[in-house]
Amino acid sequence: MSVPVLEAHDLNKSFGSHAATRGVDLRLLPGARHALIGPNGAGKTTLVHLLSGVLRPQSGKIYLLGRDVTMEKPDRRVKRGLVRTFQISNLFTKFTVLENVYLAVSEARHSSLNMWHAAGRQREVLESCYAVLERLHIGDLAHQQVSAIAYGQQRLVELAIALALDPKILLLDEPAAGIPGSEIHVLLDAIHSLPKDIAILMIEHDMQMVKRFASSVSLLVNGELLMTGAVDEVMNSQQVRSVYLGTIGQDRFNLDISRV
Repeated sequence: MSVPVLEAHDLNKSFGSHAATRGVDLRLLPGARHALIGPNGAGKTTLVHLLSGVLRPQSGKIYLLGRDVTMEKPDRRVKRGLVRTFQISNLFTKFTVLENVYLAVSEARHSSLNMWHAAGRQREVLESCYAVLERLHIGDLAHQQVSAIAYGQQRLVELAIALALDPKILLLDEPAAGIPGSEIHVLLDAIHSLPKDIAILMIEHDMQMVKRFASSVSLLVNGELLMTGAVDEVMNSQQVRSVYLGTIGQDRFNLDISRV
């Protein structure tokens, strides 16, 4: 049996009287393609904040590659292989695409501390940057300023930065947010091209994207994981229809997933 690369046990986090997560258990195996769904305010982003170290739980444990990282800061978790993206683009918009990725690669390799060599002389770092951009088919944007490229392309740059950090676990918080529907296939193609051994947890509202990405799904409602299972099992469940989508949205939901 495969050993989980990421585990959460009985995670609890409250903000005042509001319980954002309540007794959450989650396991990701190597190569997992797992989606986290739920209505607005369900606690999905809070859970990702807990897993990545942005927030600390009131109780519960988080294990990364078998190691207890519950109290570790985000940068330590990144160095151990846990990398995330954010709902809102978080790039240096006045820098070029290449410069943004270069900063991530050099930090991961600790060469950002080497003040004696100009960036242009760090051939190995530059080659790694170009390689990850080519993998996502945005190599032609390398010398474009981030503010000058389309928002969908910026999301791919964020994914390139995440890959540049050599992740073992990748947390994607609504990666399609703000991307026109006609361009989402570019993002999905990029995700499908990622190394198969990377475990990916994706928060997503678009059911068609979930259907095309995930092999398993968890439903989070009011801070609690109500069910976890195969995509078809979860999406066809009455719990998803009544709790996540509501009675009014059932017909539309059935229509949407039938087209995937």
